[in-house]
Amino acid sequence: MLCVQCGTRSNPCRCKVVGPTLGVLACAVAAVVEWPVGAVVYIFRHMKGRRIMAHPVNVVYPCVSRSIPI
Repeated sequence: MLCVQCGTRSNPCRCKVVGPTLGVLACAVAAVVEWPVGAVVYIFRHMKGRRIMAHPVNVVYPCVSRSIPI
């Protein structure tokens, strides 16, 4: 799997490949752990469970993708 993000200003080529690809992989690894935990928490506390399940997409992917400029 290869992710490409074009139109960025973080490097001279204006295209990122490594950052978004590693971001998707990190998101998938985090999701394997956090989604089942979020589903259990959702039974008792709906909003907390939703935040836990959204964490890989809202926090993990952007952090990893932004940290690698190529």
